[in-house]
Formats: sequence, C-alpha cells, structure tokens
Amino acid sequence: MAQISVWLMAGAMLCSSPAGALEGDALWMQRTDNLRVFNILRQLQRTPPHLCLGDRNNFTFPWNRGTIPQMHKTQRTCLHYQMLLQMFTLFSAQCSLAAWDHTLLSQLLSSLHHSLEHLEQLEHLEHLEEREGEDRACPKVRILLRKYFQRIYNYLRGKNYSACAWEVVRVEMTLRIAIMYRSSKESQPTQN
Repeated sequence: MAQISVWLMAGAMLCSSPAGALEGDALWMQRTDNLRVFNILRQLQRTPPHLCLGDRNNFTFPWNRGTIPQMHKTQRTCLHYQMLLQMFTLFSAQCSLAAWDHTLLSQLLSSLHHSLEHLEQLEHLEHLEEREGEDRACPKVRILLRKYFQRIYNYLRGKNYSACAWEVVRVEMTLRIAIMYRSSKESQPTQN
C-alpha cells in the first residue's frame, strides 16, 4: 500500500511540474531524488530513536535551512552533489554493512548513485555556463562537507559503530536530506 501511494505521489508531482527550462526540470529531479533517498533512510530505521537519546551528537552541519536557498545555483548543485557523494561513501563503507538491512541499504546506495549521476550531468552543464563561479564555490563547499563527515566518522568510531551510533547518524542524514529537499523546493529556477 505504501508503495502505491509513493507512485501516486510521484505521478501527481510529474503531472504538476511545469514544462519549461532545463533548470526547472533539474530542480524537480533534485527534489524527487532527495525524496526517494529520504524515504529509504526512514525505512532503514532498526533501533527506536528514543533508545538512543543519550547518544545524540551535534555534528555541526555548516549550513542551515535558510542559507541553502540563498546560495548561488552552482554552490547549491555542488552542495547537493558533495552531500550525496559523502553519504554514498558513508553507507557503502564496510562498517555500514552490519548495521542495516541489506535490501534497503542496496536501494539507498542505488538511489544515491542515480542522484549522483543526475547531478554530475547538471554540474557539468553549470560548469560550462559559469566556469569561474564553480572554480571558487565548489572547493569551499567540498572542504566544509569533508570536515562535517569526518566528525561523523570519528563519532561512529568512538562509539564502536554501535546500533545507536548508526541510528543517530541515520537520523542526521535524514534531516539533512529533508533540508536539501525543502531548499530545492524553495529555490526558484530563475534564481542565480
């Protein structure tokens, strides 16, 4: 039943998306890709979050929900790409395999890979349009996200990759994908 409602929602989104510019289509794709990853992350839950309250941690994400839609479109694309790439690396690591249902983990990795391929195409198009802005924007985003994910890896290692540590990280990633989803909805296709 849940599968049917997801397909109905996707169909409704497809029918209601305005035909038009490539950038508008790209934003719609980002939203649907983010929504797919978000839903799989929610399904991955194995440990009830209330049992892990003592394990919570602030990983200090470098941006908040309000700053992402205000970013230049090249920075947003770079942020989305780097965030998904780091998530793919995190969830495909050997230490992640024991923590999750393998079928759902495979679906998550497949969705992340699909999203990365889509964003690579978009990043390439934007790179051609704004070569100078990309050269300055992306390295800073990349560095900040690497530091953020290094804090996550250090946390997991410090907690010996416990079920609660992975649950805290899963919730963190779910929140970040939700912010990316909302920010892509709030970003206007004509915004630079």
